[in-house]
Amino acid sequence: MRILWLKTELLHPVDKGGKIRTYQMLREMKRRHHITYLTLDETPGDQFSHEQASEYCHELICVPHRIEDKFTARFYAELAQNVVSPLPYFIQKYRSSAMARRIASALCEIKPDLLVCDFLQPSVNMPDRMPCPSVLFQHNVEAMIWQRHYEVQANPLKKAYLYNQWRKTHRYERHACGRFDRVVAVSTDDGETMKTEYGIPEVPDIPTGVDTAYFQRSPTVSPDPHHLVFTGSMDWLPNEDGILYFVEQVLPRVRRVLPDVRLTIVGRNPFPRLVELSRQDPAVTVTGRVDDVRPYMERAGAYIVPIRIGGGTRLKVYEAMAMEMPVVSTRVGAEGLPVLDGQHLLFADSPEDFASAVIRVLTDAQLARALGAQAAATVRERFGWGNVATKFSFICQNALQEFEQKKGMAVSAQRRDAIA
Repeated sequence: MRILWLKTELLHPVDKGGKIRTYQMLREMKRRHHITYLTLDETPGDQFSHEQASEYCHELICVPHRIEDKFTARFYAELAQNVVSPLPYFIQKYRSSAMARRIASALCEIKPDLLVCDFLQPSVNMPDRMPCPSVLFQHNVEAMIWQRHYEVQANPLKKAYLYNQWRKTHRYERHACGRFDRVVAVSTDDGETMKTEYGIPEVPDIPTGVDTAYFQRSPTVSPDPHHLVFTGSMDWLPNEDGILYFVEQVLPRVRRVLPDVRLTIVGRNPFPRLVELSRQDPAVTVTGRVDDVRPYMERAGAYIVPIRIGGGTRLKVYEAMAMEMPVVSTRVGAEGLPVLDGQHLLFADSPEDFASAVIRVLTDAQLARALGAQAAATVRERFGWGNVATKFSFICQNALQEFEQKKGMAVSAQRRDAIA
């Protein structure tokens, strides 16, 4: 198949969950299909990211685009203006007439067999009528994320804003999903939510994968038994909320039993409040972006996923499992993943339960080893990226076949009408 793949960013550096999933899948799919990758580009001068695109696509089309940096005056002005927009902010900021024109011309010039819209955001630039079948690859149920932000927010002004974003996202997502020939989820739970909320008859899902050859523990490194680690993009609101929740409500409870416990937070663009917390507390380390997360992971005694808000699935859970780490997670943090409490990881949803679970894995070496060994064996056996790409390709082939069948039926009907 010739596939036109729409995105809002280049994939290098491959430093966050959505990029990792797309990068790994496209590397596999490129072996079987011709991939044209059309994306917005915030850094037109980044030669490295452009050159590395050959790893996952045959052709690269970039459309320069500017997004305001977070926490600047212009950023807050855009948030305020968005209150009266029919679009949620995370969609509005990716609206681009230049990208819309480039998509239209690519559909005419390339004549792809199939278009894939990767995440919801690029859909705002798509034409109303499509000459080929289209697939929406939903890494999250976006409205669910905003709903959960709204539900956990205590500040009345922020809560009102988040409610506004949630309702607009729900309306937009429902409408957008109905435009595509196929919507693909990353978990059965997400698929069921979209069927219920948006009236989509069928939502196939693909599993989450992990690079099991890359995420392996070094046999020469011994973990610090009182050291915790979290990895993730720190400019993603669910990660920000989760880490603040852990530092403020869980970590003090752990320290009552383990006063020497340390926490390392690894991920790009840490928000100012977190940086300030790390300055005040020498036991909390914030690294910012790193080239390789594995050294930080394998030196820790346990991996935490204190996520309270989110949709889709967290690749970080499988990465930690592949590294044979004991994992403590909220149920939302491991939502959509086929993992079992007490076998692959420990679930804990309240601050008290989360602290107790952390203390257990940091003080019970036998439990920590058992959880890590079972987790690693499971992901290595079942969740390689090759299987994920194969299933996604199969879904795309089915969408193309159904489109061609409907097209053939329409032509036949027109012929019958002409004869009559």
